[in-house]
Amino acid sequence: MPGFLVNEPWWTAWCGLAWALAVALATWAVSMARRDASLADRVWSLMIAGAGVVYAVRLSRSGVPAEAWAAVAVAAVWAARLGAFITLRNWGEGEDRRYRAMRERHGDRFGAKSLYIVFGLQAALAWVVSAPLFAAVAFSRPADSWLAAPGLVLAVFGMLFEAVADAQMARFRRESAGSDGVMDRGLWRYSRHPNYFGEACVWWGLWLAALGIAGAAAAWSVVSPLLMTFLLLRVSGVSLLEEELPSRRPAYRAYQRRTSAFFPRPPRRDGGEA
Repeated sequence: MPGFLVNEPWWTAWCGLAWALAVALATWAVSMARRDASLADRVWSLMIAGAGVVYAVRLSRSGVPAEAWAAVAVAAVWAARLGAFITLRNWGEGEDRRYRAMRERHGDRFGAKSLYIVFGLQAALAWVVSAPLFAAVAFSRPADSWLAAPGLVLAVFGMLFEAVADAQMARFRRESAGSDGVMDRGLWRYSRHPNYFGEACVWWGLWLAALGIAGAAAAWSVVSPLLMTFLLLRVSGVSLLEEELPSRRPAYRAYQRRTSAFFPRPPRRDGGEA
């Protein structure tokens, strides 16, 4: 086996993947008993940040700089907040409609197949997203780049932006239960998906921080924010909601015309497509 696959830093990377797979396997077992594959969403962020903790703990004896620990800490706080939010939001609601549709398509085989088409896939994606944390820890050098601090600031900003957006939407859902209104206040006045914008900022910020901590050795970890942004925009985030919300909430079409889809900006007044 090539040496770079088994030396200490890269062996640690495989340990991060093992963590994500272990969480996925345990959650899948629970999901089989509860017939609820959407449990995967509750542990997605924990797979990512947990891998970062594994990297830092395993390589701590080699010397992990404070900036790298700070990056892991930001990811851990982001993961804990997001995991708790999704768990509380979905408590008692049963399986999410996305997974119910998958269950209907696959029939009785879905339970077994969800091990790899849902849980295994999410574990692999989570491992890729954790790349900046691995790069910051495994290839750290004296943090003399100006990118480290601004990257961490951007990540914290994104985490707070996402948390505020989630809290505003949760309040709107409580106050307008049963109505077909559209949330267009607070951060949602400036973006139709401010929570996803904030999440993208977290991972672009952590990648910039990794560049500041590890220099060019961390450049490859740009796969993380690129993947996260692609997932948020094209897979499980913006595009999915933009397809289904207009049919469930008729007022959403007017909201689409005046409000930016992703990047926050003042709403349009001319009614043009945002």
